[in-house]
Amino acid sequence: MLEKMKTILAEQLNCDEDMITEDTSFKDDLGADSLDLFELIMALEEEYEIEIPADDLTDLDTVGSVIEYLKSKGIDA
Repeated sequence: MLEKMKTILAEQLNCDEDMITEDTSFKDDLGADSLDLFELIMALEEEYEIEIPADDLTDLDTVGSVIEYLKSKGIDA
C-alpha cells in the first residue's frame, strides 16, 4: 500500500516518491497546505472508493496514519 500511496502523493503534491515514508508528515515534510490535503483526500476517496468523513481528517497527519486508517476501513491494496 505504501508504494501506491507514494505514487498518489507524488502526483498530488508534486514531490519525489523517494522522500516519502510512513513517517512522512504531509505538512512538515511535504509542505502541504489545507487545499493540498483536501485534494489528496479527494484523490484517496476516488482511488479506494470510500468516503473519509471530515471528523477523521484531524488524525491523518502522516502517510502511515492514512495507511492505518485505510486498513481499518477494510482496504488492503
